[in-house]
This record gives sequence, C-alpha cells and structure tokens, in this order.
Amino acid sequence: MIDASAGCWHSRAKVMKRSAALLVYRQGPDGIQVFLVHPGGPFWARKDLGAWSIPKGEFDDSEDGLAAAKREFREEVGQSVDGDFLALAPVKQKGGKMVHAWAVEGAVDESAVKSNEFELEWPPRSGRTARFPEVDRGQWFAVEEAKRRILPAQAPILDELAAKLGTGK
Repeated sequence: MIDASAGCWHSRAKVMKRSAALLVYRQGPDGIQVFLVHPGGPFWARKDLGAWSIPKGEFDDSEDGLAAAKREFREEVGQSVDGDFLALAPVKQKGGKMVHAWAVEGAVDESAVKSNEFELEWPPRSGRTARFPEVDRGQWFAVEEAKRRILPAQAPILDELAAKLGTGK
C-alpha cells in the first residue's frame, strides 16, 4: 500500500522485529549442554520454567545478524565467544518476533555474568524509575533440562542443535 504522506510504499506495512541470538554449547561425557540466561527485572524475578532464553537482542537491516548476535551476547553476558558459528533456522516467538540464532562451541563462566541495564518505572505508576540488569544470571543446562527452562518458542532451536550435532541428549 502506498502512503503518500510518508513518501514510501512500505511506511504502513508492519515491520517484523528480528532478534539475533548466540547459542553457546559444550559437549561433555553426559551430552550437550547449552548456556541460557534468565531475564532481569521485577516481572521475571519469580519465574523460572519457560522464562530462560538464549542471549539475544534486536537488530535491523543495517547490521549483519551474526555480528548483532555477538554484540548482544557481550552486552547481556559480559563475555565474548568465538569459533565456528553454525547458522540455525529462524523461529517465530509468540509476539511475532523472528529469532535468528547461531550456535558455537565455547566456554562461558556463569559466575562472571555481567549484563547491561535498563530503566523501568518501578513500582508501577509511582513516578520513580529503577535500573535493572537485562539478564540477572546465566547457567549451563543439559539440552532436555534447557527445553523445560527456555521460552517455549525457542525450544526448536535446541532441537535443531541436538540434531545437527547428532545427539538428542
């Protein structure tokens, strides 16, 4: 549809938001483990099962997806990971956002997670703002346990990683 007031054909089109994610894994004697993060802030404080996520964040057409995934990982975890990155199939989250993920074998120190922060009016309608970490902790999980903990829409990413690595563990 053309919107003459904006001067471009796509101005009324809903732009699908995209996130870039980095799924760090390690292989051990008991199978694959993946590193997930728990969201910070008061809304998520008492939620556990179905609340964890792959470290991720939004990106647009001006940024390469893998570069965005690496940047977001550094911002949310405070650590960098490098290696051979394996592109995984994008998944659509409940709110419509597409998550583009890359897997990489690497090491992350869960005791050294240091996240960036965001501001939020807290308590609601109080007029006061508080700062919260975007991620309040990170942890290694076996794939089956990670599937219980992760946001349900991201579980297919874990399944694909296990299939590509040749193990369902």
